[in-house]
Amino acid sequence: MATADGVMAERLVLDGDEVASVLEGRFYTPRNDAPRDRPSRTAEKPAHYKVICISLYTRDLEKLDGMVDGLKARGLTKANRSALIRWALEQVDLDKVPRGL
Repeated sequence: MATADGVMAERLVLDGDEVASVLEGRFYTPRNDAPRDRPSRTAEKPAHYKVICISLYTRDLEKLDGMVDGLKARGLTKANRSALIRWALEQVDLDKVPRGL
């Protein structure tokens, strides 16, 4: 948005020296300096879970999402795909799994 004299409103809000200071301290630090707000690369990763990638047919994904929506409609506000899959894993009886899986 421009003011009457053509000066951009951003220039009225942002002090040039302040912006340069922030950029120097955040974006233009030497590569070997770790940013202050990020954990170091040697930080321990959680061992109680792993993020994985699985493939699902779109119709199965639609069914899963529908089930999650149904649980949320019943008041289970924390229901999500992962939680429903974890619950389903607990219900599986390997003796009842069909051979043609």
